[in-house]
Amino acid sequence: MSPTPAITISSLDYDRLAALLESCEHDHPVASRLEAELERADVVEPQAMPASVVTMNTSVRIRLGDGQEKLLTLVYPKDADSEQGRISVLAPIGAALLGLSVGQSMQWPTPSGHTELSVLEITYQPEAAGEFHR
Repeated sequence: MSPTPAITISSLDYDRLAALLESCEHDHPVASRLEAELERADVVEPQAMPASVVTMNTSVRIRLGDGQEKLLTLVYPKDADSEQGRISVLAPIGAALLGLSVGQSMQWPTPSGHTELSVLEITYQPEAAGEFHR
């Protein structure tokens, strides 16, 4: 397994995700992994977020370990819609995406084992679009 890449999270996303985790059931299968990601992240103000980082509500093109490419938007659980490519941050791949930069890859446990995902391109990031309080 490859080393865990450094991740960056905005302070706004951090605060909202910490509140979300407080409301999760203690045995949620992804919540503890997401919490660990928040604890190891570099936290920056939204205005200082590099445009190459996956933040909440970012649309991103990824490649999975099997070579399949997908366009996904990372969202809060209430906004998730798999048919629209809107993946929850509490889904295994959603939690893995948070804070990654273009060019980074990460191994992540899934219900069927582990998968590697690579961030190929960010097609929309709220912070880069000047939307700091979405």
